[in-house]
Amino acid sequence: MKVVVQRLPESDPDVPLPNYATAGAAGADLRANFPAHRREGVELQPMDRALIPTGLAMALPEGWEMQVRPRSGLALKAGLTLVNSPGTVDADYRGEVGVLLINLGSEPVRIAHGDRIAQAVFAPVTRAVFSFADALPPTPRGTGGFGSTGST
Repeated sequence: MKVVVQRLPESDPDVPLPNYATAGAAGADLRANFPAHRREGVELQPMDRALIPTGLAMALPEGWEMQVRPRSGLALKAGLTLVNSPGTVDADYRGEVGVLLINLGSEPVRIAHGDRIAQAVFAPVTRAVFSFADALPPTPRGTGGFGSTGST
């Protein structure tokens, strides 16, 4: 699959494009790419959230999406995750890819210019066709919701 990437005018060309850390990695690392006037980065206090720029716009093939997901190491070590996980970048979006981080930890966390902040996973999109019905076919579960299938 080919993804066309554009560096935005204020982005730093020295920040690497998304890349896979290992041959078996499912997600490509996305990096913080702050404009020149903000290269000192951002500090997130506990429960703060911020939209972190990547300095990149992308053109995905029709029928694909890019899922922006948290990095497990940042979640474990610093309590950083994504507010909208996974975030979705649609094939027809051409704006900057931003990462909406939140600090769920107990200590402030600094996001520095060039830091790996999230990962991008690409997936095919299946579009549904919706229709109304007076009733739905029954199932053994029925209308049981949260916790209705047991605790183990």
